[in-house]
Amino acid sequence: MPRARLWVLVSLTAPTILSAQDIERRVGATPSGTLRLSFAARPGVCGNGVNNIRTRQDNEEWESDCEAGPVRVALRVMDHRVVGLRSYVGGHWRPSTTATDLGPVRPQAAAAYLIELADRAGDIEGDPVFPAALADSVTIWPALLRLARNPKLPSERRRSAVFWLGQAAESAAGVALDSVVSDQTGDEEVRKQAVFALAQRDPDQGVPRLIRIVKSNPDPELRKTALFWLGQSEDPRALDLFEEILR
Repeated sequence: MPRARLWVLVSLTAPTILSAQDIERRVGATPSGTLRLSFAARPGVCGNGVNNIRTRQDNEEWESDCEAGPVRVALRVMDHRVVGLRSYVGGHWRPSTTATDLGPVRPQAAAAYLIELADRAGDIEGDPVFPAALADSVTIWPALLRLARNPKLPSERRRSAVFWLGQAAESAAGVALDSVVSDQTGDEEVRKQAVFALAQRDPDQGVPRLIRIVKSNPDPELRKTALFWLGQSEDPRALDLFEEILR
């Protein structure tokens, strides 16, 4: 998808402090340094500000302290381009005389910019897909699918896109993952990651798709991977499949 179309896809519908284009301009105007931005996290996302970022489970009896958003991203800029980033949920920024705080932005604008950043073929230290997937009020799976299918991107970034496809709430994401698995021209590791992502979905969506991979996908490694995750599911349909195979 051309960049102009991406901006339109997640364009803002109300005035905001910064738009996606504003972030891009601020990066382009910065010779070197760190730019900080923050945006609202989707419901259930929380963290401790360091290395624990997760989605709350409402039916748990107990949970550790976990602070709801915002998502905070520090962009490291060299020669007017982003070369790395760090992402946080919870906690707060330390005072800095060298970092520039761009302040809060609409989550739609932040996601648009981060996906655009992820879509660039060059290496970036850190994962721009991760914070984009945490943004509130954004339907992100179509962009994730596009990243997962882009052979010019680093495989690690494509695997991240596939993982977050698996976490997407929309049922259509399951169909998208199916298409990644069935693409025989795709990267093998990315396709395996898509199988794993299917295994993380609701069993009513994931298990039938895994069974279909076992029965009909021509790639033995993908069939093996699907069988492994079916074995972990303890789903009665998986047991029926094993019985059918063993007979």
